[in-house]
Amino acid sequence: MDIRICIDVADLPRAIAFYTEGLGLRLGRRLGDDWAELLGGGSAIDLLANAAGTAPLGASHPQRRDYGRHWTPVHLDFVVEELEPVLQRLLALGATLERPVQERRWGRMANLADPFGHGIDLLQFCGRGYDEILQPSA
Repeated sequence: MDIRICIDVADLPRAIAFYTEGLGLRLGRRLGDDWAELLGGGSAIDLLANAAGTAPLGASHPQRRDYGRHWTPVHLDFVVEELEPVLQRLLALGATLERPVQERRWGRMANLADPFGHGIDLLQFCGRGYDEILQPSA
């Protein structure tokens, strides 16, 4: 099974720049004026241009797209070799750092919002990564 990640954005060119220049993903193909496929991670990311205020589930649905910072229980984690340079690029491209970089047993983490209000995290693993939480290695 493949997983495709779909991210609604209000400004497709800005989103392409954010995710390619900031995270090193590459533009796979444009699928019309409102859809871009990004490659280079473990799963393809589809950026879907949809204007703020439009209904995501049909005109009769009460919810509307809002690109201000919003909370959802789903977010994307991007594993990077060096956290600082990626963090600085993302901030320059419009990301918001939501709390100071955290040091964890398994590595470091930066919690951000992309320019469209979506939560993203940068993870820099050290040692055995998440396995550092488990019993020490023999």
